[in-house]
Amino acid sequence: MPIYLPESTQTSADGLTPRQIVAELDKYVVGQAAAKRAVAIALRNRTRRQKLPPELAEEVAPKNILMIGPTGVGKTEIARRLARLAQSPFIKVEASKFTEVGYVGRDVESMVRDLVELGVDMVRAEQLDEVRARAAQNAEERLLDVLLPPMRPVTADEDPAAVRDQQNQTRERLRDQLRAGRLDARVVEIEVREKAFPSFEIIAGSSVEEVDINLKDMLPGLFQGKTKKRRMKVPEALEYLAQEEQQKLIDMDSVSRTAVERVEQAGIIFIDEIDKIAGREGSHGPDVSREGVQRDILPIVEGTTVNSKYGMVRTDHILFIAAGAFHVSKPSDLIPELQGRFPIRVELEALGKEEFVRILTEPRSALVKQYVALMETEGIALEFTAAAIHRIADFATIVNERTENIGARRLHTVMEKLLDEISFEGPDLADKHVVIDEAYVSRMLADIVKNDDLSRYIL
Repeated sequence: MPIYLPESTQTSADGLTPRQIVAELDKYVVGQAAAKRAVAIALRNRTRRQKLPPELAEEVAPKNILMIGPTGVGKTEIARRLARLAQSPFIKVEASKFTEVGYVGRDVESMVRDLVELGVDMVRAEQLDEVRARAAQNAEERLLDVLLPPMRPVTADEDPAAVRDQQNQTRERLRDQLRAGRLDARVVEIEVREKAFPSFEIIAGSSVEEVDINLKDMLPGLFQGKTKKRRMKVPEALEYLAQEEQQKLIDMDSVSRTAVERVEQAGIIFIDEIDKIAGREGSHGPDVSREGVQRDILPIVEGTTVNSKYGMVRTDHILFIAAGAFHVSKPSDLIPELQGRFPIRVELEALGKEEFVRILTEPRSALVKQYVALMETEGIALEFTAAAIHRIADFATIVNERTENIGARRLHTVMEKLLDEISFEGPDLADKHVVIDEAYVSRMLADIVKNDDLSRYIL
């Protein structure tokens, strides 16, 4: 018997082979074939697991991935695009902000709670889409009840059926006017619910992030939201009533159950900067808590049960993708138990000029396309020549070699400096067609790149 993700529609990645998943990732991330291949296999294995008998599926653990590579080469972007492709709850956390209990920082279990919150938002948004049409219909009926005067009593000499027909005809004419927008200027008075009493977090155990206790749930009669009459125009009233009806039609218990199940079966947690908690043997001082953080993270990755305000969440089948530059430390500096929980290791390559040229032009949301679109909003037709793009990539590569290598993020700083003049003066330019050629790039950047001190601070 296959097990399925608890979704209204099957995830779009279900029908994708690993090769097709890599092709989808290629649209957004340049290079890094090994990393894309690893995450594609991990995602496909998740689909394969759903088709296994439940007793066997329970035993199949996710193949967690450790990405090793310098900053700015696409580690986070690959994980983010993968989650979007799989329509999975996805959260990115920095390992360095977690500490052992007793040190300043966040509790490691908070990453799972945050993922559940995100899963609840995803499921609620899906259910809102499903009930939107019905909610709009209910809101329209409520608004018509406000707009129409109450039905007068039927006198003895009148036919009740005829009076009802007349009332219905009046209501339908009013409905037509409402839909045609002819009542938009009218002001109506409707009952609105005042903001309910805010919920409190009770500190239980070691951190504020323990289970929330909502006073409204404990004392339901005390904090019932009061209603008050408010005057608003018809379109605003219709929107307010539609939102109110949507909330009534959504079963939050069902949303919570579905969200927890989806997180357990399809959640992805991306742990960045894991190298920052990989302390070397014999280290003292501030490093003393690093191994403790690893030991706190270990049960989450191994599979444990975390308490959240939506119920107990098992982490056995959540996919963990860890990443780090590992400049100072190395993966073997992690505690052996944690190393064993990341069986797939992929090394991402540093980016050079050729990759920069591709990053500037190839992806769907390439930097050059972004700046062209931004300038179009001011009526400016921005055009980059091929030579200019190669020159930009040259400068980014040079600065990365001379200073800190921050990978593709260097392109952002270079592009901002290059287009600083046009971005500032754009609205006042008489000539709205601007060509960025090699000479323009050299004029704007050459002096800064030549001067090491300047480039260190500006680029």
